[in-house]
Amino acid sequence: MTETPRHRIGAYAWYALFVFVLVYIVNFIDRQILSILVGDIKRDLNVSDAQIGFLYGTAFAVFYALFGIPLGRLADSWYRGRLMAMGLALWSSMTAFSGFASSFGMLAAARIGVGIGEASASPAAYSMISDYFPKERRATALSIYSSGLYIGGGLSLPIGGFVVSRWTAAYPDPASAPFGLAGWQAAFIAVGLPGLLLALWVLSLREPQRGASDGLPQPVVRSGAWREFGMELAAILPPLTFFSVARFPGELSRNLLVLAIVSAVAAGLMWLTGDVPQWLAYGLGIYAVFSWIQALKHRDAPTFRLIWGTPLVVLLTIAFGSISFVTYATSFWIPYFVEQNFYLSPMAPSLFLEGMTAKEEVGTIIGWSAAVSAAVGVILGGYVSDVWRERDPRGRLFVNMIAAVAPIPLIAFMLSTDSLLAFYLVNPIAHMLASSWVGAAVATLQDVVLPRMRGTAGATYILGTTMVGLALGPYYAGKISVLTGDLGTGIFALYAMPPLTVLGLWLASRRIQELEATKVERARAAGERI
Repeated sequence: MTETPRHRIGAYAWYALFVFVLVYIVNFIDRQILSILVGDIKRDLNVSDAQIGFLYGTAFAVFYALFGIPLGRLADSWYRGRLMAMGLALWSSMTAFSGFASSFGMLAAARIGVGIGEASASPAAYSMISDYFPKERRATALSIYSSGLYIGGGLSLPIGGFVVSRWTAAYPDPASAPFGLAGWQAAFIAVGLPGLLLALWVLSLREPQRGASDGLPQPVVRSGAWREFGMELAAILPPLTFFSVARFPGELSRNLLVLAIVSAVAAGLMWLTGDVPQWLAYGLGIYAVFSWIQALKHRDAPTFRLIWGTPLVVLLTIAFGSISFVTYATSFWIPYFVEQNFYLSPMAPSLFLEGMTAKEEVGTIIGWSAAVSAAVGVILGGYVSDVWRERDPRGRLFVNMIAAVAPIPLIAFMLSTDSLLAFYLVNPIAHMLASSWVGAAVATLQDVVLPRMRGTAGATYILGTTMVGLALGPYYAGKISVLTGDLGTGIFALYAMPPLTVLGLWLASRRIQELEATKVERARAAGERI
């Protein structure tokens, strides 16, 4: 066997990666802060656990996933740094707007806006990182980027807990507070505004040469990028989807048939659960994704062939989404579970950290420990997956399998123990194990497509983690909590998923080497000029 050549990684690549990590930290602070605010929002807006799951999961996830597809395609043909900066400015503004929400509907609308803005970040970042870093170090770099997910998610808890507690102590009656804001509203504004400054920093980044790290250099910007973006948007946003697919013979009838099936299933789930917004939004998302895939098949046959036209890639996308089904829901509901089961009230005195309220203590201990341990886990997982892959092409998928099952006994212990100290000690270990899969998953999908398709591959990954994971996991746990009256039961019910995850990953591992080796050949057969 010949030794794989080593490529030198310049200092600017590491600098750019640092900025990307900061963006992802802000991304997840704005997304995850809702977790520590659950009790306050339930009280003030009179919403249930299932509705909270909808606000955190489906309202955000469906539009995040849908706009991630055209924005991912735009990242494949336009300036990726500018695209990321524009999205960052949008989601930061909508996070701050969440602070002025006075009803369930207003907060849901703001969360939709956050989802649309955040959809631009990761497809652009995945593509740029893959151009800055060679294949043999790509999972490590993507894992370092992905650590921002866990650092931001962790920091959101102490920041949110601190702002709510201090604001409530200063203004016990929100009517006397500036602009009549409650503590949870002030928290949204506090974390939203700094992102506007970070957007200016992102604008200063240099674009790497697209595809150069793989020996397939391509232009950074292709002509007609925004026109293609408009076509992608029309292909995924109803009712424009009808006009988009009608241009292709036979596709409109298929589109309408799928719309009828999705509508019938969604109506049945609305009737069964009573949760109209959840299934209306989710049904819209499923139909829109199908419409986009129909159009992609005709407008970019090589990209369709390598992603949606390859059943193994579809299986990988669903399998990665099934991991996030568990991890998103667990990380969201755990702080509220602790607040409910181990403290008298959110504003009660702390038990370990002097001078804090219960909410501040929960946010500080869980947030900081999760931020550090999960960041270590995702970076370590990426490094191990790179090393394992050098010895075995299936290595990255093996890391995903381990991450799916290793946390289960620890979570079971956390949900059943009466000792808060034991809970706090075990929690970071569970987070470290549960986070180790992300970089390996992203790198796997990046490696099975051509360089010009990386933004679309990133959007496809996000599609799986949001439509399978974020849109269903938090809602599912919240719904089980409503039905059983026990949040712990709702959280543990999530762990019916990992056996299916492992089965899917094992099936994919049997052909992953062939998939990577034949990507250029299969793209050419579909019409790619390369």
